[in-house]
Amino acid sequence: MSVPEPPPGFAIGHWTAAEARTGCTVILPPAGTRAGADVRGGGPGTRETDVIDPLANPQEVTAILFTGGSAHGLAAADGVVRWCEEHDRGYPTPAGLVPLVPAAVIYDLNAEPGRRPPVRPGADAGYAACEAARPGIPGRGSVGAGRGAAVAKALGRDAATPGGVGYAATVTGAGETVAVLAVVNATGDITGAGGELLAGPRGADGEMTRSAEMFASGLEPPEPPPERQSTTLACVMTDAGLDKVGCAKVARMATAGVARAVDPVFTPFDGDVVFALSDGVPRDDPWQLIRIGTVAASLVTAAIRDGVERAGSSP
Repeated sequence: MSVPEPPPGFAIGHWTAAEARTGCTVILPPAGTRAGADVRGGGPGTRETDVIDPLANPQEVTAILFTGGSAHGLAAADGVVRWCEEHDRGYPTPAGLVPLVPAAVIYDLNAEPGRRPPVRPGADAGYAACEAARPGIPGRGSVGAGRGAAVAKALGRDAATPGGVGYAATVTGAGETVAVLAVVNATGDITGAGGELLAGPRGADGEMTRSAEMFASGLEPPEPPPERQSTTLACVMTDAGLDKVGCAKVARMATAGVARAVDPVFTPFDGDVVFALSDGVPRDDPWQLIRIGTVAASLVTAAIRDGVERAGSSP
């Protein structure tokens, strides 16, 4: 069965470093799209997430950016802002349109240890991702913000499994499209629908082991260095009619999907963030909100698994 495309009007673009393991990914929604976010884990790296707080004045966002490079990579948002301004996209103010671009990062600085000079997404990378944005199902695997991603890092990066960009979508019985883009770079393992291990740290014998069982047994890996910092990012896109508060509630519900696929989850080394975007005409329907949040959580889980499975076959 084919996977549905994102809702009409949404475009997704990647910039992937040509000679390094990093990149960034941008989501360009239709004008007037509302947004919410839920931030988990002990090491988030974000920009302008406060602007989509339910109590903040703006009711819309211009773009969402996912990027590698940790805090350095937030500079890529400047390029997204520049592109949006050139294309007359932004929040209206008396002095003109101001692009609102919430952004979140993954830690991929250790994808190529010792590389000098380091390659990090900057403003030109963010601009290029916007130029590459297209409707339809995005590229997946080791591309864009997922280029330097890895999962299952309990025994260090060398024993980890590649992570990447994943996608999942469906159309509800009520006719609403719900789609999820995920960037998977978790500290924890990735589990399948039956609890099987899709990605875990590999020991000296090459066999995968479960991080949760290792921690529960009392065995401790070497003192985790800063390079083990990780993160899973996801963005829910829907044409269902959610207001700004509804988007925040859907983002919170959708975070459950991270916990279904990642174990252990929301650790001190992860900065997990889930965004939710809606461009439908808002309506007061609590059952719709519950329906979209429930579906979104399942799709976040599927997108995380998809990102790891596709990264395993990426060049």
